[in-house]
Amino acid sequence: MKTKFLLPNSFKKIGWIFVLAAILLWLYSHLILDNEMRLLETDVFAIIGSEDFSETRYFSILHTNLTNTLIGTFFIVGGLLVVFSKEPSEDEFISQLRLEAFQWSVLINYILLLLSFLFVYGIDFLTIMLYNIFTTLILLIFRFHFLLWKFQHLEYEK
Repeated sequence: MKTKFLLPNSFKKIGWIFVLAAILLWLYSHLILDNEMRLLETDVFAIIGSEDFSETRYFSILHTNLTNTLIGTFFIVGGLLVVFSKEPSEDEFISQLRLEAFQWSVLINYILLLLSFLFVYGIDFLTIMLYNIFTTLILLIFRFHFLLWKFQHLEYEK
């Protein structure tokens, strides 16, 4: 079966390395350091941004810390590589599992988002929105691999 937008299976390993690096960097910076890594402070070009609650600037150089940028970039790139890499035996059934996992993850993500809009306020809402950026990708990875494991487990028992 010809599939669109899927990368070769070898990209999945690279994706998992990126995801693992993002998780380890997040754990280190947020749980051990309880702050961003000073090593990653630098000047960057920004289309729009501000420094420490100052006035918003456009198309300028800002001094910032890239810890969260690096974590987010690693996680998104890794997650996309994991999600959009073919399985070793890609067929119609795997495509159907992939579609069902995608639909399920989007539905659950928006239910969580709705609950956040209704029950979370203030700065905590912004924190929830930050993590919500990654929720669909996380749910999709877990759901697809769970369905795949479940199918393989049932096949093994037969």
